Amino acid sequence: MQHIKAMGIMLYPNQAINKLKRVCFLVALTLPLWSYSQQENHKKHAQTEVDSVKTNILKEVVLIASKKKLFYQQEPKPLASVDEFLDSAQKVNMIKRGAYAWEPAVNNMVSERLSVTIDGMRIFAACTDKMDPITSYVDVSNLSKITVASGQEGSEHGVCVGGAIDLELDKTGFKEDYFKVNIESGFESNNKQKIIGADLNFADTNFYVDADVIYRNADNYFAGGGEEVLYSQFEKYNLSFNGGVLLKNESKLTTSFIFDEARNVGYPALPMDVSLARAFIGSVSYEQLHLGQLTHWESKLYANSITHIMDDSKRPDVPIRMDMPGWSDTYGFYSQAQLNKQKHNVLFKVDGYYNRALAEMTMYPNDPNQSAMFMLTWPDVHTLNSGIYVQDQITFAQSDLKVSTRLSFQNNRVADEFGLNSLKIFYPDMEASQNRFLTSMAAQYHKKINAFDVAAGLSYATRAPSVSEGYGFYLYNSSDNHDYIGNPNLKNEQALELNGSVALNKKTFNISLDANAFKMPNYIIGEVDTNLSPMTIGAEGVKVYQNLDYAVITNVALSSAYKISKTLNLNGVISYHRGIDNDQRNLPFISPLAYGATLKYHKKTFNGELAMRGAGKQIHYNPDFGEDQSDAYTIFSLALGKTFYVSKNQLYLKTGVENIFDTYYSTYSDWNNIPRMGRNIYVSLSYKIN
Repeated sequence: MQHIKAMGIMLYPNQAINKLKRVCFLVALTLPLWSYSQQENHKKHAQTEVDSVKTNILKEVVLIASKKKLFYQQEPKPLASVDEFLDSAQKVNMIKRGAYAWEPAVNNMVSERLSVTIDGMRIFAACTDKMDPITSYVDVSNLSKITVASGQEGSEHGVCVGGAIDLELDKTGFKEDYFKVNIESGFESNNKQKIIGADLNFADTNFYVDADVIYRNADNYFAGGGEEVLYSQFEKYNLSFNGGVLLKNESKLTTSFIFDEARNVGYPALPMDVSLARAFIGSVSYEQLHLGQLTHWESKLYANSITHIMDDSKRPDVPIRMDMPGWSDTYGFYSQAQLNKQKHNVLFKVDGYYNRALAEMTMYPNDPNQSAMFMLTWPDVHTLNSGIYVQDQITFAQSDLKVSTRLSFQNNRVADEFGLNSLKIFYPDMEASQNRFLTSMAAQYHKKINAFDVAAGLSYATRAPSVSEGYGFYLYNSSDNHDYIGNPNLKNEQALELNGSVALNKKTFNISLDANAFKMPNYIIGEVDTNLSPMTIGAEGVKVYQNLDYAVITNVALSSAYKISKTLNLNGVISYHRGIDNDQRNLPFISPLAYGATLKYHKKTFNGELAMRGAGKQIHYNPDFGEDQSDAYTIFSLALGKTFYVSKNQLYLKTGVENIFDTYYSTYSDWNNIPRMGRNIYVSLSYKIN
């Protein structure tokens, strides 16, 4: 057997790889500090890539490979999915049920506790099993950036307690004689994913239009070691359009439209797949630069319609065949403007939306003589929400203070009489309609002290139960193997957050420590009701959503970045997370200790990146929610890119290897322990016609 001699120790291949992983991890975390101490005397001649910490310290911006960039040279994988871009964000974790449509979590809180918007538009998923998060209905081809806000920094776009994600559409804007065509394609070896897309951008000083289309098709992927992960295939189309017209009096009219459709999507962690997930998303906006003393007045009308159909027709052996379609339609608006006066920068916003959520399930017995069973899993719930948001950023000499508040009114109404009567089996006195008042307030103080930036904040927020939490009817959770029933009598969940950060910013070096802690009275979670019998064949029992006395979630992260030279940059991050309830039980889906480091090289037309990420063993887990202990892991990836010039046009080639050592691993956020993708070689080619 071959062996490797490393550091004076005789190692077999697996031992050598493990040793290499540990050494690289320690070097990656300590190198920024060591390099900085060696290069401090040269700091006056270097420039940093890291911005100083500002009042919006709690917001993280994930830049997407925009049409306006020079071919994605800052991105390790230009044609990565939106999920993969989000997975690289420091404050975001992704819960995976397959290779497609991962569910984002911010501060270890998932969709019910977040506000997820596209260009500020509220959109709600149509799947009771969370197979279609809002992030699955866009693509990198139509986005410019993703803003991730922590806690009440995200309340600008809607009610939330954990944070918010806003996916900003890419717009060319008004330019003189601007015309670009971009054609791009990609291939990934592991699941044989084929990607092809094109976009067109035209603009002059009074008009602009952007149009793009992208197609993805993937087979089953293979985990480390070559194990095929069945039912992980998918196919996706995405088309988008946006345009604008410049009007008189410093105003403009803009519009956007997105069509997204996924078919034949497999979910290896679930008992069902998806035959269709389709979204129509549109908006019209009017913007005016000045309106009396107000500036940047924008008003938007929007509408979106989502159809999601689950089925198990491609599963070879199921106890009973089921069809589970769902629909979600949302109509909304917002109008906002700013007032700049002396030390104050005030944002006023009025918004509202109307959502209709309907989902049903039909079960077909194997015996043709038996009748099919039908139920409404979401009983046509209509939600009307309207709110006012005010934010004031007060600037002082070396500090600033941001205060904000949101007041919202929400009405939920069960419109289907059959669905209402079904819920009345458990809640005989429930009313069809229910009103709730939701509030939030936050204060964030930031001060600059020489090379240090210090920030501290305090916030309070409430949220209403989601449609599933309030009105769900026998929703099966394959992770803990229980049916779930909603509870319309739930109290509003509350969240009191304390956050703080300190950062040292030098010419070539940046290091920051930030932390937050949430105490959440009336925390909503499913609890076992032994008096109820499950509907799903093989389920262990029934859980009903209840309010706990409280829960506590804590997050701490240390990150650093160092500009070694004009061409070489190094950054690293390590984070700790903890979640418990009032009985000291571990909350589900809380990340263990996680870490990562990236070394980037960029010179003229060539760029490269070596990255490492991993996590420790999951010590705090809860078997009551289907969790078991996930092992520690460390994986590495490499990417190389080169720009070529063909006449006046640009050709960009990027290739890379993910999971270089073909490690077999599963993380805390992988539903039912489905393994992650093994070694994957990808290549992308883009051609821009100027």
